[in-house]
Amino acid sequence: MEYIKRMVVCLICLAAIATAICINIRADDVVTNAKAAVLIEPESGKILHSKNMDAKLQMASTTKIMSAILTIESGNIDEPFTVDREAIRVEGSSMGLMEGDTVTKRALCYGMLLPSGNDAANAAAVAVAGSVEDFVALMNKKAEELGLNSTHFVTPSGLDDFTDSHYSTAYDMAKLAAYALKNDVFREICSTKSISLDLGGRSLWLGNTNKLLGTCEGVFGVKTGFTDKAGRCLITACEREGISLICVTLGDSTDWIDHTNLYDYGYSVLERIELGGDSYKVAAVGGNKNVVELRSEKVLLTVDKGSTERIEKTVMLPQFIYAPTEKDSVCGQVVYSVDGGVIAVLELKLSENLTLNNK
Repeated sequence: MEYIKRMVVCLICLAAIATAICINIRADDVVTNAKAAVLIEPESGKILHSKNMDAKLQMASTTKIMSAILTIESGNIDEPFTVDREAIRVEGSSMGLMEGDTVTKRALCYGMLLPSGNDAANAAAVAVAGSVEDFVALMNKKAEELGLNSTHFVTPSGLDDFTDSHYSTAYDMAKLAAYALKNDVFREICSTKSISLDLGGRSLWLGNTNKLLGTCEGVFGVKTGFTDKAGRCLITACEREGISLICVTLGDSTDWIDHTNLYDYGYSVLERIELGGDSYKVAAVGGNKNVVELRSEKVLLTVDKGSTERIEKTVMLPQFIYAPTEKDSVCGQVVYSVDGGVIAVLELKLSENLTLNNK
């Protein structure tokens, strides 16, 4: 059993190493007009293309990704309430809220993520935190928790005309989008092309400002943005053949074209493969069996196209497995690597109980 404990510790350490290793594929031939851009594969964290991705820039209404995910995570998103009349008095883009409207947090998230309503962002802020100022504090706290170390929020909406302290980076916003998209409610809302909402007596139709929905293969989100200071900002997500990518451009006058070209590039250099599912026999000591089976689960992994021939597999097995050991106990591991970089660590688990021999 002591050996098994040491193997588990080894597994945890190697898994951490595998998570930390990212294979950067530089695409110098991919050109964008953006001040900053990044294309990532969120499952592994691979950066497929980058341009000034750590530059601190205004991000306009892509800010509402943070506002929406905080609103969703606050709970009770379908409980009706009356909008705060002061909160909805805000300039810029609007979902069309009026004094006395009955809404839900879910409806406000549609208002933030589809027509980019500044009124929806402020109304959600007051509903969640009691005030816009307290909500902004939650936004910055969440940014810190997510490791968005070059991000600072001043408004829930992304309005930035009066401040230089509202900023992020292309890479931070990609990480934020990857986090938000793990939430099924957020993912459903940001991928909606249009919807009609009931605001307690009147209907309101909302259309999504993301023109790539339905025009670029696989795109299903996420958020547009524009201010005079930030320029055109766009964060999208795409899935083709089981591979997900996230693209961010800040200050980009040709963002629709650039995102389309970046996705075409990204999917040209990646492929999806299956690893694992192997079984191995190991001698057993002191139990009801002389030999036991260890098996790894099958996993799907996104890798660089053409790298499969260079994948190396290292199998780590104990010399013996001692009874008693329960089924599904981790007793070994298989490490897959490419060019010295770990791409996956799979646990080898006992296929059945190994009980003591009572003879």
